[in-house]
Order: sequence, then C-alpha cells, then structure tokens
Amino acid sequence: MNTNQIAHVAALVGEPARTAMLVALMDGRALTARELAEAGRVSAATASRHLGLLVEAGLLVLERQGRHRYHRLASPEVAHLLEGLMQLAVRQATASRPVVVGPRDAALRQARTCYDHIAGRLGVAIAAHLLEEGAIVFDDDAGGRVTGRAQAVLAPLGLAAQDALAAGAARRPPCRACLDWSERRPHMAGRLGALLCVHCLERGWLRRAQASRALEITPPGVVALRNWLGVVRWGEVTG
Repeated sequence: MNTNQIAHVAALVGEPARTAMLVALMDGRALTARELAEAGRVSAATASRHLGLLVEAGLLVLERQGRHRYHRLASPEVAHLLEGLMQLAVRQATASRPVVVGPRDAALRQARTCYDHIAGRLGVAIAAHLLEEGAIVFDDDAGGRVTGRAQAVLAPLGLAAQDALAAGAARRPPCRACLDWSERRPHMAGRLGALLCVHCLERGWLRRAQASRALEITPPGVVALRNWLGVVRWGEVTG
C-alpha cells in the first residue's frame, strides 16, 4: 500500500476550493472550468491549476467536445469516496452542534443525485422496497445481487431490468449499498441504481434542480412512485 499516494489524494480532496468543485460534480454531469471556478469561488486561472491536479490524480477526467472542455468525476468509486466523506462530516457536525436545516437542505434530503443514482429519502425508500420484495440483496462486503424477482418488482415502472443489466458494464456491480449521508441508511448504487435514476428522469417523474444536486419529484412522479412504493413508504419520502 502506497501511503504517500493516499496522503496525496487526501490532500487534493481536502483543499476547500477543490472540495467544492468535486461536490459540484456529484450529480454525474460534466461541467466546464468556468462553471467549476464559480463552484469553488476561485479565479479561472486558479481553477485551471486545481483541475489539472485532480485530473492528474485520476479523480477527474477531461472530455473535449469541439472547442469545449468538460470535467467530470473519473468513476463511481470517486463519487463513493466523496459521499463517505460527506457522511462523516455531517456526523461530526451533528455531534458538535445542532445543524440548522434550511429549505435547500430539505430538498436535498428528500431526493438528490449521488453521482448517477438516487439518494435522500427517496433513494432510501427505493432500496428498502427492493430489499423487502426480494428483488435485490446487499452483501456484507458492500456489494450486492439482483435476483430473479427484480423483473416482476420493477415491471410496474416499465423497466426491463434484466435486459438493461445484461447490456451494462460487467466491471461495475449490478447493485450495492451506498450509505446515505443524510438518512444514515443505505440507498442503492451500482448499475441498477443508475438505470432507475435515468428511467425516472426520462419518464419525467424526477427533474433536476438548477445549480443543485436536488431532484424535484414531479406530479406524474408522485403518482407513479407512490403507487409503486405504497402509501406507507411514500409517507417516509414526503415526511
């Protein structure tokens, strides 16, 4: 184990401007250097230096499209690392002083993106429903399995999970538990988590908030997800 490399990555993530840039990318989108400079509240030149270091360390990847250059998180593993740090930071803040939750935090707590999957109370409720119905199993090593029950359980949402999972990248687990930093219970990451997030966005059940990781649950989404989750579990999402 290269402890120097661990320390190097920790130092990169620990600088406040770079932390803000990384968190801004937690919704899975790719952003320009200008947009990330605004997120980090630094000048364009300073942002460029920060982004170069993050790309060099393998935390970000740079994509070119025509004359535009975009940055995004390099992998789900990077997002998982950041989510764990956020969860730890919230736990320490809660232990030291009361946390005042404002309207923006309330939206994030209800539903948000964690890289490419759904987090917050909605994400936790979805994971709990799939576990209860036997559609997924979380293993002790933070991995997981999608069972033969998944097709029937997800059918009411119009999602053909088995076909979609078979076409996905084999190196990524089909599902895994991701500890939710606001709810302190697991939501679902992995290929199935990403598929569900994309499906809900494409159906118009969820809508991305501007300049935030929050996901708005639209009126059609309320109907579809409440019918699928059941009234009791839906109460956990809205309560």
